[in-house]
Amino acid sequence: MHFKHLSLLALAGYALAQDSSTPQSLNATLSGNDQLSNLTSFLALQPQLLDTLSNAQNITILAPSNNAFSAFLNSSAGSQLADDPGLVAALLSYHVLNGTYTSSMISNTSTFVPTLLTNESYANVTGGQVVEAIMIGNETVFYSGLLQNATVSQADQNFTGGVLHIIDSVLTLPTDILSTASAANLTALRGAINATNLIDTVNYTPDVTIFAPTNEAFQSIGSALENLSESDLANVLAYHVVNGTVGYSTDLVNGTSLQTANGANLTVTVENGTVFVNAARVVTPNVLVANGVVHVIDNVLNPSNTSLAAPDATTGAPGFTASPGTEVPFTSGQPTPTTQINPTSEGPGPAETAASSSSTGAAAAPMRTGAVGVGALLGAGAAVWFL
Repeated sequence: MHFKHLSLLALAGYALAQDSSTPQSLNATLSGNDQLSNLTSFLALQPQLLDTLSNAQNITILAPSNNAFSAFLNSSAGSQLADDPGLVAALLSYHVLNGTYTSSMISNTSTFVPTLLTNESYANVTGGQVVEAIMIGNETVFYSGLLQNATVSQADQNFTGGVLHIIDSVLTLPTDILSTASAANLTALRGAINATNLIDTVNYTPDVTIFAPTNEAFQSIGSALENLSESDLANVLAYHVVNGTVGYSTDLVNGTSLQTANGANLTVTVENGTVFVNAARVVTPNVLVANGVVHVIDNVLNPSNTSLAAPDATTGAPGFTASPGTEVPFTSGQPTPTTQINPTSEGPGPAETAASSSSTGAAAAPMRTGAVGVGALLGAGAAVWFL
């Protein structure tokens, strides 16, 4: 199901659901929950949106609470929504899941659920941008862009079109790879993209899976990087990208072979619950970006070295024979990150991935600062090394 536009007022309407075992109309549901009265005032401004949504069927609404919504509107990102109706529509489309998902349907295995966000200016993922749903302990959690997490505070508010869950924060739209790389301290990766003049290309390729080496991974092969030409470096970067497939952690199954943008293949192995791509370990899975997903890895992949992880390996092995550099390469001139990843893990990491069918939750929730503008936080498109 696709809606042309959803607005903040529409999400406001969703959020006012009433706990009832008997489904009622959305209009009736909206009037019954005083936890979400901040949203009611926005809905009153454009009641025609509520009429449109009242006819929808088989949807799930993730509705921020009063406190969550107030905090967002008082942030720099929230304050700028009034000047960008398209951004408002995109953000709120992202809070509506395509399908009815009750809390009992969400388990401790990650599920990647398509939303109604299909506007290619903000999301370039076939079938709609996703959220990651998972049970952590006794809590239902949804991960969005920049690994931000929102916890359900009140579940299963039924209405005739589906179900509504009240959440404790506003979801974050997945942003482009360059902004995401900065937020995740993957500045060497961002600099390498700049060094190969691939910035324009990377912003417009749909449906990609990116394996992103850490800064430490780049530094560890400093001597090898010094000898690479620009075209050689571009070829190495292309070996980290799978085009045409968005592969979340549930798709990284032992023995999977993935064709990359440079034409060569990567092989996924799972050793004692730890996911490897060739011999590089996935250290942070499922970082959603505007046109796909990023998995952070602990070594730079080498198209000329397809060795796999050793049995019982717990860390990745270098793909290059090289000595480390004295500093992190490609970082000169890169912007200082305005968003940082919170080092506290909020979800299951790679070690908890099942050996036969990998499924991991987001590993950390980055803290978004007021210095992040809407353009960076909710930017259109995303980057990919496409050759």
